[in-house]
Amino acid sequence: MPFSLIEDDAGAVPVDVVAKAGLAAWREVAPAKAREWAAATGFSGEAGKLALVPDDAGRLGRVLVGMAEGEAAMWALAGLSETLPEGSYRLEQLPDGGDPTRIALGWALGSYAFIRYRDAKKGKSGARLVWPKGADRGLVERLAGAIFLARDLINTPASDMGPEELAETAIHVAERADARHRVIAGDALLAANYPTIHAVGRASTRPPRLVDIVWGEESAPKVTLVGKGVCFDTGGLDLKTASGMLGMKKDMAGAAIMLGLGQAIMAARLPVRLRVLLPLVENAVSGNAMRPRDIIKTRKGLTVEIGNTDAEGRLILCDALAEASTENPALLVDIATLTGAARVAVGAELGALFCNDDTLANGLLAAGTAEDDPLWRMPLYRPYRRLLDSKIADLNNVSEGPHAAAITAALYLEEFVEPGIPWAHLDVMAWNGRARPGRPEGAEAQALRALYGHIAGRFGG
Repeated sequence: MPFSLIEDDAGAVPVDVVAKAGLAAWREVAPAKAREWAAATGFSGEAGKLALVPDDAGRLGRVLVGMAEGEAAMWALAGLSETLPEGSYRLEQLPDGGDPTRIALGWALGSYAFIRYRDAKKGKSGARLVWPKGADRGLVERLAGAIFLARDLINTPASDMGPEELAETAIHVAERADARHRVIAGDALLAANYPTIHAVGRASTRPPRLVDIVWGEESAPKVTLVGKGVCFDTGGLDLKTASGMLGMKKDMAGAAIMLGLGQAIMAARLPVRLRVLLPLVENAVSGNAMRPRDIIKTRKGLTVEIGNTDAEGRLILCDALAEASTENPALLVDIATLTGAARVAVGAELGALFCNDDTLANGLLAAGTAEDDPLWRMPLYRPYRRLLDSKIADLNNVSEGPHAAAITAALYLEEFVEPGIPWAHLDVMAWNGRARPGRPEGAEAQALRALYGHIAGRFGG
């Protein structure tokens, strides 16, 4: 079975999840041997602590797992697939606040490892969990598959994950779902009127692309997903520092997350008409690179003065958002690793949410809380739009000063969304700087579960 989850196994070792606050209650119902072993070993329910209780024959008879106070229950067993001895395990009972589907998903996400460039067996324990009773297996497999896809794409270095390779993966996802798709590449972007995508990507020897996937009944509510796909970002002529480039293989995370989300939506056959737009580029340096103070005419017809070539993500997104707006979707969402300013404001573990619709914003925030995939709403403070004014073009792609950079980036994007379309912009880190249960250091499909939860809850399925 995928994700280290298995059918019922009569010989599976029982697992008890115990928090410090629930230790006394657990002692009242626990088997005597487990109580005695916990007392003898000093197990107190401390987060991250395990007690491996032997049975009468000296084999592993029970596992006690400490649970952090305030931690979402879905992570209670996450990571144990890597730390427990090889074998089968079953959850004795759900921890407080636990949901069987989320518990199973947490376990599945803890089984993830990026193994493309190393021994697949290294560090694997072979521990398997019996599906918790009542778990929605289809949902777990869809979400875990989507998140694994996004993590793998983001973790892959740019040498093996350029615009062409990412587009090929997107086509594979579309074909598996019998979705319509097209890819516009290189100078064909100019002929098709996607000038800013072309301008950002033209300096690379790897031509830029726009992937356009459409799935579902035309009469269904239109849901459109747009993801930033900068497969590597040097900063262009406004070159990044060496340290600034180290994380830039993940600058295509928005596209990876939206592709994973689209895969999950199509696999669930949610009753929506889905469109996924992925502008894919490499922001490189060469003789034909766009220059500071160049002026580019966008798909919408607005002219943009290039104040900084390292603010390229909003340029590729603006053409995609302008195209998305032509269909007046019921929901339009873009996601991007767009600004360092958002990380300064909310840190790496919160997605910064900008939204033009209070009902949509509240729905996304609630879904993020329910799925422990948290978002934090930031203001679309329109008086700051003046900071993007240009003396010679309709707008600049950056403001001159250092203030409110995440807000001005969102306001720039809003210029390309037609009024009345419910739109959300997510500015995310998409990277775990520290390992936590179910969330290993490295790539993260940030906001994917929140977005799926909102879309499935709102449109059915």
